[in-house]
Amino acid sequence: MKKESRGIQSIEVGGELLRALARCGEPMMLRDLAREAGMTPAKAHPYLASFSRIGLIEQDETTGRYEIGALALELGLISLRRLSGVRIAQPKIAALASQIGHAVSLAVWGTHGPTVVQLEEPGQPVHIVMRAGSVMALLETATGRAFAAFLPEKTINAALESGLDRQGVGYNPKRPVKGKVAEMLTEVRKHGLARALGDPLPGVNAFAAPVFDHAGHVALVITAMGPEGTFDARWDSPIAHALRDCAGGISKRLGHGMTVAAE
Repeated sequence: MKKESRGIQSIEVGGELLRALARCGEPMMLRDLAREAGMTPAKAHPYLASFSRIGLIEQDETTGRYEIGALALELGLISLRRLSGVRIAQPKIAALASQIGHAVSLAVWGTHGPTVVQLEEPGQPVHIVMRAGSVMALLETATGRAFAAFLPEKTINAALESGLDRQGVGYNPKRPVKGKVAEMLTEVRKHGLARALGDPLPGVNAFAAPVFDHAGHVALVITAMGPEGTFDARWDSPIAHALRDCAGGISKRLGHGMTVAAE
């Protein structure tokens, strides 16, 4: 029988606060966070103070609510980047950004929805509200639409019903009605790309392409974006072709489309 290693109980107790914050997925007041973690506010507060000092959590000075901090986000991104698909895609999207002369991002389906894990910018950066760690709105952004079009319908419906993407970049409470959404996602599947034209980011066009794994599941989404004046957003533009080729190449590396010959 394997002997259990000795640990530090206070760290394990405080860890319940981090788990509670992760389960909730949004900023929380001290009393609510403590209750969710099964302790009193007086007991929870010293843990939160220590976690704040090292960056695991942070407290909004205006609302007093606690949320995941910079260190926790960095650790999460490191974990995401270790996925084989992300490692394979990183140099590919850097090359794509250089080829097309526009910014390119790489996103995975994370706990809170479409999550950017890498952003490659050309010599002249585009002023966009996006960085590694940003969560993109599901139906309003090209990145989100690429996931929405190719992930299982039940996954997307559950995400929308739970309000998963309401804090995402580009979220619009006056989103398209259901019929319009279905039409939009059909267009994405038809072209193999999602497209956004100056909306939700004014003056910025974008294409997003899904990357599939060996089982045919969406593993990643690659998004190219740039100023309306220089970003050719035609479905058959050189940018669109380059993005499709890049996504297709990574999908092939992940085993998509490969068949095993019968013996």
